Amino acid sequence: MGEPITDGISRHYGDEFDANNTQGTPPPGYSFPAHKLAKTLQDTSKTPLVLVACGSYSPVTYLHLRMFEMAADYFNAHSKYELVGGYFSPVSDYYQKEGLAPAVHRVRMCELATETSSTWLMVDSWEALQPSYQRTAVVLDHFDEQLNGNMGGMVLPDGTRRKIQILLLAGGDLIESMGRKDVWASEDLHHILGQYGCMVIERTGTDVWEFLLSHDILYEHKDNIHVVKQVIYNDISSTKVRLFVKRKMSIKYLVPDAVMRYIFENSLYSTKLTRKRDYVSYAFD
Repeated sequence: MGEPITDGISRHYGDEFDANNTQGTPPPGYSFPAHKLAKTLQDTSKTPLVLVACGSYSPVTYLHLRMFEMAADYFNAHSKYELVGGYFSPVSDYYQKEGLAPAVHRVRMCELATETSSTWLMVDSWEALQPSYQRTAVVLDHFDEQLNGNMGGMVLPDGTRRKIQILLLAGGDLIESMGRKDVWASEDLHHILGQYGCMVIERTGTDVWEFLLSHDILYEHKDNIHVVKQVIYNDISSTKVRLFVKRKMSIKYLVPDAVMRYIFENSLYSTKLTRKRDYVSYAFD
């Protein structure tokens, strides 16, 4: 299987990799990471919450990390939720995006960005290991199965358990893409926003609430959509980082140092320019 990497991904797929794998059958060597998940709920009046961010992460940047922290500030300040963990979920190689770095590299870069710098962020490789592109609704179902099915939810101080609420963390432009019927199926939107919900980091100069008012499905589930504005404008993107590497420009302070070293050690993004999918969140590209 090759050299193991933290949280269940390996550097090479072996003969046992099943191209017909389904959600019910984890890929070989996979294990769900829960080592940074809170052990117990501190405030029993609140609902335990886990944030999940799906994206390419080619590569992961400081903005991706900051979005989790902005969401944490929001929930710590005024919320019925208690944040107990957060996950990066990089897309599969079968996403078929031009110039997308192999999943093994994107997962490892996310791990390098979080393994020592954060006490609550983790990287789940399940989506990245899938033999086909997985819809966001399916990915969130996977987290629900792991956190509330297999693990039984969050332990309370008295030993009982409570269901963990899962929330999709996204940029404002991803929410706006939900208005496109050629991108999102109506049933998926109802499932994502109705059963789970969404935490939206709004870019400076945009108005997510104005968009919500104009979209029937999003407005129907508006109580499950949380919006946070960027107080400090940050427009770092993976697209720009890849372009900087291509042009031999510095990317220091755009990505964590460990990620920068990994990019150069593995000669990533130095030969091909990548094209950004027109409907993916720019912040999570």
